[in-house]
Amino acid sequence: MVSQKNDSLKRKLYSIIFEAETTAGRTFDIILLIIIVASVVVVSLESVVSLRRDHLQLFQTLEWSFTILFTIEYFVRIYSSQKPVNYIFSFFGIIDFLAIIPTYLSLFVIGSQYLLVIRVFRLLRIARVFRLTRFVNEGQVLSRALNASITKITVFLGVVLMMVIVVGTLMYVIEGRESGYTSIPISIYWAIVTLTTVGFGDITPATPLGQLLASCLMIMGYGIIAVPTGIVSVELSRADKLDATSRVCPNCHKEGHSSDAKYCDNCGHLLRGKA
Repeated sequence: MVSQKNDSLKRKLYSIIFEAETTAGRTFDIILLIIIVASVVVVSLESVVSLRRDHLQLFQTLEWSFTILFTIEYFVRIYSSQKPVNYIFSFFGIIDFLAIIPTYLSLFVIGSQYLLVIRVFRLLRIARVFRLTRFVNEGQVLSRALNASITKITVFLGVVLMMVIVVGTLMYVIEGRESGYTSIPISIYWAIVTLTTVGFGDITPATPLGQLLASCLMIMGYGIIAVPTGIVSVELSRADKLDATSRVCPNCHKEGHSSDAKYCDNCGHLLRGKA
């Protein structure tokens, strides 16, 4: 009997906390989003010296109140999950955890409470709360495109890294300490700044050969910056758009399943409400 009551309570809590398809769940998420925005505003205002000096006690009280609420919510999410470990290590599970840690950390590390702004990532739930399925669909497409691009971009960045090491070393040999290239790491830093067209100007080549090498690196920079964009663009064009909803898998907590899906496309678990 007690076990059945616990299971019933878990199901109700899960429906309210994880599902935005029900009235109770949508109301809960809207209230949660309002509290998240309020907590981020409080953290931002606290960084203003004059406001912090005059209202420090109020800010601290609000911060701890928000943190206690989020802590309770976090543990209720764990309790109501069918597989708590899957929620804890899911994307939103990690974000929810990071959203409460800075306040407790501030007891030992001064200033760490400002890291609470990470709570703004919890607003990513806004798409499912307001049934913005189009945004869920586009988010799925972007996610799939980025995943498909990882290998290509990793190889590309490896080549770029080798390039800046070689060019940085050449500039160290050509220019030397007199021009500010005091070590190979400093020269590599200059190569990265130049290749990305940032151009801080704190180190500049003085010799004709060094200026020629720098000019070649600058021109290459314009072409190199466009490569990752092209890779992702191609994968975006290949990605199939999903008719996604805001339903959450009770097993792995993946969001954005198609409206006619019976099973999770990530772990194969039976979706809630489907036979």
